[in-house]
Amino acid sequence: MDTKEYIASGILELYVYGLLSESENEEVNRLAIEHQEINDEIISIEKSIVNISTSFSPFLSAENFTKIKNKLELKHAKVVELKPKNNRLQYLGWAVSAVLFIGIGYQYFNQNQFKNDILNLQNEKVKLQEIVVSSESKTKKTIEDLNVIRDSKNTVITLAGQAAAPKSFAKVYWNKETQTVYVDASGLPEPPQGMVYQVWSLQLKPSLTPTSIGLLDNFSGENNRIFAVSNTGNAEAFGITLEPAGGSKSPTMEQLYTLGAV
Repeated sequence: MDTKEYIASGILELYVYGLLSESENEEVNRLAIEHQEINDEIISIEKSIVNISTSFSPFLSAENFTKIKNKLELKHAKVVELKPKNNRLQYLGWAVSAVLFIGIGYQYFNQNQFKNDILNLQNEKVKLQEIVVSSESKTKKTIEDLNVIRDSKNTVITLAGQAAAPKSFAKVYWNKETQTVYVDASGLPEPPQGMVYQVWSLQLKPSLTPTSIGLLDNFSGENNRIFAVSNTGNAEAFGITLEPAGGSKSPTMEQLYTLGAV
């Protein structure tokens, strides 16, 4: 036990004034026996009280003061340790501070959790919006593809597989009034990496004259694999070849996948 802190707590003054309970007095008595510093302090306090009393009571005789003093010096035969009241208040203050700290920490945690929940909801909302937009775009594209297939004004040209890919096939939907051309490439295999399908409008007479009318880009990303290509006005046949990415100026005949006459 730190005797200096105990002495500074003010308990000994209460003890001398007779303001402690019986158990507290016993504890002070015990500590006075065990610790000389505490015992000396009690004697010092009692002497101070006697001196103060003397200064304010000049009509009492010296003999009476001596008797009172002797009684006071004999008072501390028994002693007891009592936790200072100010220490109790100090412990209570610490406890209240701890509760406040825990409460603030709990509120801070809940606030951060709430912010995280809101952020997660916002992210989910963005993802759902992206899914909706993507679905709407796919639905719109599907409707457009169906309109192409169902358009009675379209001339449908079937392109059969050639030596490079005998099992391949494709269809060309050609509106001769508007000259628009759509290619259904669902019968073509996935092109190798770094390669792309290129569509050609062909004139057969007086000599074979190919004209590129488009590349089937984003082949994997197109679900229905119906592609709009450039207009043509005088095609006698259509062919599709496999070319390096970016296309070629003239068709690679060894990589002719499909061919069909109008």
